[in-house]
Amino acid sequence: MSLYVDLDIYPQPMWDWHLPYDEPRRNGKIPKILTHRLFPQAIYSIWIDGKMELIVDPLLMLERYLWRGKHTFAIAQHKHHKNIYEEADSNKRRKRYARPLIDRHMKIYRYEGLEPWSPLKQTISEGDIIIREHTPLNNLFSCLWFNEVNLFTPRDQLSFGFVVYRLNGQFKFFMFPNCEHNSLSMLHPHTREHSSKIDWVKFFNEFKGNNSSLKESRGGLGLWSPYLADLNSIVLPPVARTSKAG
Repeated sequence: MSLYVDLDIYPQPMWDWHLPYDEPRRNGKIPKILTHRLFPQAIYSIWIDGKMELIVDPLLMLERYLWRGKHTFAIAQHKHHKNIYEEADSNKRRKRYARPLIDRHMKIYRYEGLEPWSPLKQTISEGDIIIREHTPLNNLFSCLWFNEVNLFTPRDQLSFGFVVYRLNGQFKFFMFPNCEHNSLSMLHPHTREHSSKIDWVKFFNEFKGNNSSLKESRGGLGLWSPYLADLNSIVLPPVARTSKAG
């Protein structure tokens, strides 16, 4: 059995290579989502975000979240949000990416048929702990998930639920309570919240003229490509803000 526990820490020479994206967060999605491509011999992997410190035995995590329930993919519920429209609203309020680009991302998903949350649906994932077996279906899901991150915004939580929706129930995963998520690790908050000027963009016209350098040159190109529908006519579902923290 191969086990790879990723603490989001890599030897410095690895990052001396030519990185594929301008946006640091988008580069970080490569080891997070495409773990099976970087470590093809691994049977299991546990992703831990760099802001977290694992405090339990990773083998116990595999037993609790995969083997005990015969699952192959486990991820935590979000502590506040039930769907990606709520998550998108939070990202805009907390300046996690350009507001008009988040709106365009969500309007595309709304046009593609993604409905707001209902009691019959899974809630949105937290995303900073991912426990998985590298099965063919999980690997396919990861590749499809990364394709969305590559095409649209680097906020991977906005893409996770859409890929689950498009697979129409074929992708099975275990979503464990957020209270258990908090017992697995210690949180060490980032010292810098914003890594790019693009986070502060409020209007599309800020990308024009002298500010065109704000556009990413290699990622998120789907946000700038012509789309088959008039997205200006798409109305996003209303969001009830249930938590100040969220």
